Amino acid sequence: MIKKIIVSICLLFSLAIFAQEGTSSPYSFYGIGDIKYKGSVENRSMGSLSVFPDSIHINIQNPAHLADLKLTGFAIGGTYANTKSDTETQEGKARRTSLDYMIVGIPVGKVGIGFGLIPYSSVGYKIQKNIYDIETTFDINGLPHVDTTGVQYSKYTGTGGVNKVFLGFGYRLNKNLNIGADVQYNFGTIETTSLRYQTFPLLQYGAQETNVSDLRGFNVDLGITYQTKVSAKHSFFTSLSYTPQAELNLDNKRKIEIVQVTSTTVTPIERQNIPVDDTKIKLPAKLSFGSGFGEVKKWLVGAEVTFLNNSVLSNRFNDIEGATFENSVRYSLGGFYIPNYNSYSNYYKRIVYRGGLRYENTGLVIQKNGYPDKSITDFAANIGLGMPLTGTFTNINIGLEIGKRGTKYYNLVEENYINLSVGLSLSDKWFVKRKFD
Repeated sequence: MIKKIIVSICLLFSLAIFAQEGTSSPYSFYGIGDIKYKGSVENRSMGSLSVFPDSIHINIQNPAHLADLKLTGFAIGGTYANTKSDTETQEGKARRTSLDYMIVGIPVGKVGIGFGLIPYSSVGYKIQKNIYDIETTFDINGLPHVDTTGVQYSKYTGTGGVNKVFLGFGYRLNKNLNIGADVQYNFGTIETTSLRYQTFPLLQYGAQETNVSDLRGFNVDLGITYQTKVSAKHSFFTSLSYTPQAELNLDNKRKIEIVQVTSTTVTPIERQNIPVDDTKIKLPAKLSFGSGFGEVKKWLVGAEVTFLNNSVLSNRFNDIEGATFENSVRYSLGGFYIPNYNSYSNYYKRIVYRGGLRYENTGLVIQKNGYPDKSITDFAANIGLGMPLTGTFTNINIGLEIGKRGTKYYNLVEENYINLSVGLSLSDKWFVKRKFD
């Protein structure tokens, strides 16, 4: 039955995962966009913590955890994001629904195998800027009268992002120690457009510039996990993962168009393709270390720190200005509690209650004339529920994230967001020959 469900879901979402707009942030203009994947719904509900082993939930933040799987599983998750963006003078609201991951995990003795598809980063924004030319005159009584002598409109849009397909392996060296690795192929397309036109006094045509980048490249993840008993009930967990620096190759195209703009359409009148250099973007090296403590199948708490060498990042085109990148760090703190995982009389006692906090310096530094350089930070609080389906190892996981990124000062954008994530984790025994049909 689980095989049929997996095939149906994959067919349903295979096209949607490429067409979605997973962000509405203007900060996604820089680099390869917003990094969207911060773990499964279960991990994100604990502040993106990935230190805990799990026998039925697939954890690919550290590939060594794949060796902990006891059942074959399929995991899929999506997020409904509601964002309010503020500057010192304006505000706007945006809503997005996106698919976050589709993953399969298979245990084979001491080995765990995982593969799937992840929308890794996303570009998605729509911005309009109006510039008014005004003229002040005075009547015979000396009273001022303001007239608008011109209006220039600028519209900026961006779509696309980077997707990952991966294949990973985890191996159990002994009852305490796992190692793992995965290889990832990154691919995607990013398109950004800027449109400028004037309606008063009326100009017949405007100008539009479109930049397109096709991205391709490989990278790998390496991981190790360790767990041991410290008392009859309590265990200690620790994990380490490392992602070496890698590269994405960008095939860049640019075109300039003279366009005729109406209230509903933009019609090209004349087009010219502009030669631009193909570029490379370095994906930063990443090092994560975390530890946790608790009672297995009852409660666990942990913390994790992740270092990223984001200073090697760059923008897609050599002539993009206004931002640089710096090394960054992310802190995660979280855990879960299960009243009684084996309760048959009270369903609520079998629910997993999760919570966590996450703080990170994203590595993006915005530069604006007349203002100091500003590092963009992101802080979020998370809660979540893991609700088992009666009689199965399948879980529906729900997570709520409330956070803030950026600042409205220095003529920048502050984003206050509420993300509701829902994940389905299906687990069952595969490859077992039936005795009875």
